Amino acid sequence: MTRDDVRSAGPDVAELLAGARAGSIRAVGKLLSLVESDRRSEVQALVGAARTRVIGITGPPGAGKSSTIAVLVAAYRARGLRVAVLAVDPSSPYSGGALLGDRIRMAQHIDDPGVLIRSVAARGHVGGLAEAVPAAVGLLAALDYELVVLETVGVGQSEIEIAAVADPILVILNPGAGDAVQAAKAGLLEVADLLVVNKADRDGADQTVRELRAESSVPILTLIASRGERVDELVAAIDAHQRSDTGDRRTARARSQILSLAQTRLRAHPALDELADAVARGGIDPYRAAGHLVRAASDENFAGQVRANP
Repeated sequence: MTRDDVRSAGPDVAELLAGARAGSIRAVGKLLSLVESDRRSEVQALVGAARTRVIGITGPPGAGKSSTIAVLVAAYRARGLRVAVLAVDPSSPYSGGALLGDRIRMAQHIDDPGVLIRSVAARGHVGGLAEAVPAAVGLLAALDYELVVLETVGVGQSEIEIAAVADPILVILNPGAGDAVQAAKAGLLEVADLLVVNKADRDGADQTVRELRAESSVPILTLIASRGERVDELVAAIDAHQRSDTGDRRTARARSQILSLAQTRLRAHPALDELADAVARGGIDPYRAAGHLVRAASDENFAGQVRANP
């Protein structure tokens, strides 16, 4: 990168990065706001490519995702790791901001300078993950956060897109209440790397574990997050999964992430509405329209750009 490139990014971004690297949580928050905006590329140009561990947490409302995250953060902080929590929330139809951001369960970590807790608005991105999440993870990696915990809200087919960003993916479920069956119907079990039955001291926990074993071959753990019980076993299972990661799996996650972001950009392309009108009028079939949209969105110089920036 040339000095002109750095100057074009704006001194405020460079100053914020300097402040963030000096320990300013406020500066980190402002940078995360920038990666949620149309200035994302400015931040990315300065931080470059960086990687860190990402754990995905999903499951139905009330399963105890926040409680599980709180005990996991405590466990990894005890190892001395700097941890960031990104809670991907639905967007307000009025402000576009994050609606949930419920940090009550994580109150014990609020004053810990080694923990960052941040809500990210989904902003309508296909699959429930904010379009800015991959850039946010890259920023946090560049700022030496050694673990990012990514939480998605709600359950549905769209939530499985967390698999494109995180590894492993933990699906948190409650005993009874049909959570195991509902998770199977929603497709969550297909992407789960670890299944966690929280509130395992409640009636029905053993039955839920049996139901899950009939539906999935991935490891199933039990947890009592509210009392901090069986956390060591969960951390050990997470670490074992990450040690077994392979290049092929990383490539598959990257492919999913690229396709997800490409779909988001196609949805916002100005040619889409015109093509949709043409299909609705019967002037063109949807197959040809899809081809036109891809061609309209393609950059004739992309191959050269890829070669210049491998």
